[in-house]
Amino acid sequence: MQQHDSGRLRIVVIGAGIVGVSAALRLLDDGHQVTLLDRAGPGEGTSHGNGGVLASCAVVPVTVPGLPSKAPRMLMDPDSPLFLRWSYLPRLLPWLAKYLSHCKASETERIARALLPIVGNSLDEHRALAGATAANRWIAPSDYLYVYRDRAAFEGDAYGWRLRREAGFSWDEMEGASLGSYDPLLGEANRFAVRLADHGVIRDPGLYVKDLAAEFEARGGTLLRGTLQGFVTENGRLASLATDGGPLACDRAVLATGVWSGPLADQLGISVPLESERGYHLELEAPSAMPRAPFMFASAKFVATPLEGRIRLAGVVEFGGLAAGPAKAPFELLERQLRRAMPALRWGSTRQWMGHRPAPADSIPVIGPSPACGDVLMAFGHHHVGLTGGPRTGRLVADMIAGRKPNIDPAPYSPARFAV
Repeated sequence: MQQHDSGRLRIVVIGAGIVGVSAALRLLDDGHQVTLLDRAGPGEGTSHGNGGVLASCAVVPVTVPGLPSKAPRMLMDPDSPLFLRWSYLPRLLPWLAKYLSHCKASETERIARALLPIVGNSLDEHRALAGATAANRWIAPSDYLYVYRDRAAFEGDAYGWRLRREAGFSWDEMEGASLGSYDPLLGEANRFAVRLADHGVIRDPGLYVKDLAAEFEARGGTLLRGTLQGFVTENGRLASLATDGGPLACDRAVLATGVWSGPLADQLGISVPLESERGYHLELEAPSAMPRAPFMFASAKFVATPLEGRIRLAGVVEFGGLAAGPAKAPFELLERQLRRAMPALRWGSTRQWMGHRPAPADSIPVIGPSPACGDVLMAFGHHHVGLTGGPRTGRLVADMIAGRKPNIDPAPYSPARFAV
């Protein structure tokens, strides 16, 4: 390893989504020479298409007890938010078996404890990251509501709410007329809600990440378009990166390429059971009214988020790999469910998007040095909480590279848990 200017390192961050850009900015804060490498440019992937909510309360994983018995019925229900490309099932099965093995109380609670330090103070982390830059204009504090058909449906989710309470979250409950007064857009189909304060919205996630990347460049960082092909090591230390544009010399690297990180991580001694959980969004342009806050419709598993001049409906879980294009049914489901939930809402045109959430089988992000080459740090696998947890992950990566003791325990995120 070569150091420069009293510890100044040449660092390449691979991946310019929210996780990679957050890490790149924090590494600039530490005085390093930082290059951000991405094949498409900042904020063009999942960081563009996510739900836009800073969901600090999102500590309960999908793999709760009882999921294995519910999933087959969900796949047969046309109003269920779970979809499967059946031709992909043989390739999915090894990952799926590991994923479902975590559907027990002890594992669910362990995962919730691991997620909390990454997502628990997201609004403050984003404000600190954006500071006084142009990116700050996209951050809006807000409530976050989980909306239910009735109180009985909410009580059916008691296990998840117990985990949130144990994590330190508190909430107000609204029912009937009080809920209608909070937001008249909500129709009769949903008459109970839980309101969590101190959350937030990124009012244009794609432009937010682009503004952060522009700040990175303005402060002396280098932004490159290109594709990583591999890591070149000498005597166990990182020497350079092999890219489609030629070798890129560096002292450290951060792998933050989301769902595409698996094959690259394989080169570094870890085999992460990582799958694409395909997510969809439908944007409603020129709506007749805006929701007062982002609403998570609990039974339908989608969020309606007020963005800049439009409403984004985001959610749905589809397993079908990286190659297949979007299906029609998830978009149709999102619109159908929204019409039930907010029957008075009208809008103009719609825009559709499908992207890939990086889902490790244990639902915990992979953050830390590679077992085979400690000069390469991993920062991927954030599943549903990439936007929420991106800034905290970037701070943790910078602490690790600087040799500082972070203020959270990094052990749960260690790549060594997947060492081969």
